[in-house]
Amino acid sequence: MPIKYVPFVPEPIEGQAVLQNFNRILKYKGADDVSVTLQRGMPLYEMETVETVGENADNNMVIRGECVSTCAYLKENDIKVDLVYIDPPFASGADYAKKVYIRRNPKVAEAIKAAEQEVDIDELKAFEEKMYGDVWDKEKYLNWMYENLVAIKSVMSDTASIYVHLDWHMVHYVKVLLDEILGEDNFQREIVWDIQVLSGFKTLAPNWVRGHDTILYYSISDDRIFNKLRQPHTKEYLDSFNRVDKDGRHYMVAHGTTRYRDEVEAKGKPFGDVWNDIMSFQQQPTSDEKVDYATQKPTSLLERIINASSNEGMLVADFFGGSGVTATVANKLGRKFITCDIGINAIQTMRDRLVSDGAEFSVMEIKDGVQLYRNPVQTMDKIKSLIPGLKNEDSLDSFWEGAISDSKDGTIPVYVPNLMDSTSKLLDKVMMNRIIHQAIPDLDSDIKKVIVYYIDITSIDEIKAFINEDDSTNVEIELRDLKTILDDVVIEDTAEFTISENKEDLFGGYVITIDKFASDRVFGKILEFNNKNVLNSKKGFTPITISDDGLEMIEFISVDSTADDGEWHSDSEIKIDKLGYVIANGNKTKDFWDGKIKCDKNPLRIKIRNICGDETVFKA
Repeated sequence: MPIKYVPFVPEPIEGQAVLQNFNRILKYKGADDVSVTLQRGMPLYEMETVETVGENADNNMVIRGECVSTCAYLKENDIKVDLVYIDPPFASGADYAKKVYIRRNPKVAEAIKAAEQEVDIDELKAFEEKMYGDVWDKEKYLNWMYENLVAIKSVMSDTASIYVHLDWHMVHYVKVLLDEILGEDNFQREIVWDIQVLSGFKTLAPNWVRGHDTILYYSISDDRIFNKLRQPHTKEYLDSFNRVDKDGRHYMVAHGTTRYRDEVEAKGKPFGDVWNDIMSFQQQPTSDEKVDYATQKPTSLLERIINASSNEGMLVADFFGGSGVTATVANKLGRKFITCDIGINAIQTMRDRLVSDGAEFSVMEIKDGVQLYRNPVQTMDKIKSLIPGLKNEDSLDSFWEGAISDSKDGTIPVYVPNLMDSTSKLLDKVMMNRIIHQAIPDLDSDIKKVIVYYIDITSIDEIKAFINEDDSTNVEIELRDLKTILDDVVIEDTAEFTISENKEDLFGGYVITIDKFASDRVFGKILEFNNKNVLNSKKGFTPITISDDGLEMIEFISVDSTADDGEWHSDSEIKIDKLGYVIANGNKTKDFWDGKIKCDKNPLRIKIRNICGDETVFKA
């Protein structure tokens, strides 16, 4: 359960519209449910500091958790942000996956290095793992976005601005939401980012070639930060200053005004709201800054936004952090940052990227009562497999996750809260009223019982009393706590290692040698991948194999020589990139991993991350 609920917005002042009599601009299914959620407030959960990198005097944060819960924490601690950039799901219907690379076994790597052979990326064996599904219906997406945007507004400073990055799927609907939440007068610009890539598929379509994203730029008030940015004029324009005065200065006369080339050239041309000078990763697929994150945006895009709408020392926030580009650029430009995401792969990507950039920050985790398996999509998939007897039932509405067959009660529909939708996590009277008066009446008349799983509940006695007092249905409603299913979801990896003194180094220290590593999760994913490809391949398929020592399943190792419990201190760390090269303490090298990690002080515990992103801590 949340510690408490934090109001979304400050108490209304005289003359300000309040939620009860709010005339909504946009009417859509579920709007009343959103109003109840906003009246209740943002759920505030306990926050655990998992790791602190550097001194972190600026209180920079990388938070694993949802946007609304992160905003509740910020508001409760009176933290105001000066600039927000968000790149939320576009409701595009796409599934985003992380490509998982099998690393080079250290023994193989040594042989490659000895032969001075270059590693060919195409030789790598890889499989994909779903990160999240950008699959929504319009009403659910708008409900979710409305709640997030109101939460974000509640933590924005009086001079703050927000940039919302979307594409054609939902940008026009979200524009209406933003007008309602922030005010039409605070809409500043619609920025068109030209990402056009003239692929054969797009050019063959019987339509205009689609090639841009839209970024909606709003402020809280007229008192906003905006630094006008300029770009060099084109040579053709400067050459049009073809007159020369007695002092040898080039000039032109336009509309009765004399303009001098040197002055115009020094000042530059202000950027407009169509940006066609920033290449997407579709246009530069081999960019050095790519971190293999499906929705990653280029740093140059964020540099423009952050430079224009904030000053050094200000706080920049991204509540859908993804690849960490916003936090990385903010740090580079001398700003403070707060970023969050619900997926562990995103948190790890951000964390490792910031370490490489020399940033100081804390990694924090919202303790919302749900032990996310890896990310919401995978958690939902795992939940379905853990509920005994649950199977898909095509005859049921999508509200129900499936059904259980029972010899006594027949078909029993099962409701499971959607982890992508924070509003569904709490079972309250509003949700139970919806189940009783909307979901159950749509079921066949022979249904005798339904099962309702919940993550949080206002009060189990209150909800049971509410069910008993309602005589509109004879269907039995059984309540079950979903957290009991999630408790044993994660199976930790195993490792064997030896620790010895570093006698090869004049400064001493210790060497940890990883002798063996095993991961049931990775093995399972590889087996699934192999079986699928054996069945589908027409030309023959060479299955992925793992060596007896399993070291090619390791992506990252960190050593804590400071504490043997509690918050993690990464006193020494290495990351093995997909080519097998070592990134040591954030610094890229051309050394292949040799199966070891060195540290200056006596290691107390070791953290190993497998290639799917699961981390396991071992006592040294």
